[in-house]
Amino acid sequence: MQWRGGGGLANMSTLDTPRSTNLKQRRAQSIAVTLWMLAVLFFVRVLGQAVQCWVPQSFLPPFSAFQGSGLPYPFLLSAQILILLIMGRTALAVSLGAVGPTGSRRKFLQVFGLIYLGGSLLRIVLGLTLPAAHPWFRAWIPEFFHLVIAAYVLTWATYGKFSGENLQHISKFAR
Repeated sequence: MQWRGGGGLANMSTLDTPRSTNLKQRRAQSIAVTLWMLAVLFFVRVLGQAVQCWVPQSFLPPFSAFQGSGLPYPFLLSAQILILLIMGRTALAVSLGAVGPTGSRRKFLQVFGLIYLGGSLLRIVLGLTLPAAHPWFRAWIPEFFHLVIAAYVLTWATYGKFSGENLQHISKFAR
């Protein structure tokens, strides 16, 4: 056992045993894998829409099925690429053992993720329950991937809860 932070009874919460460190490492690694899986899922969506825009394939849904809004595709694609870059950067940082979002940043991500998830679920419920709902509520592909992004944000915020001073190198990639 190691005492971190100066010892004494006041610091008993910082007791770090090999077992607890191993559990934290596995938890962090599973969060990293989850982030990568969600990022790859979103990448497949972006790629599918791009393929349908430039070289349509019969085995994929039509381009319009990917388009959930009236946003011109070049702007949408730019935003999606930016989102993918952020997803890749944060997933890589988690994989390498970087400290996750803490404090107010983590709280912001939690609140934002929950609001985003709630809005996405509301959109799905309205699309399913209102027969005369606007087509925006029935665009299933974008709706599903909004859930993917919300899950990514909430997973990243969760990682922030487990990272910090006791998790210096949580991944085999950091060694």
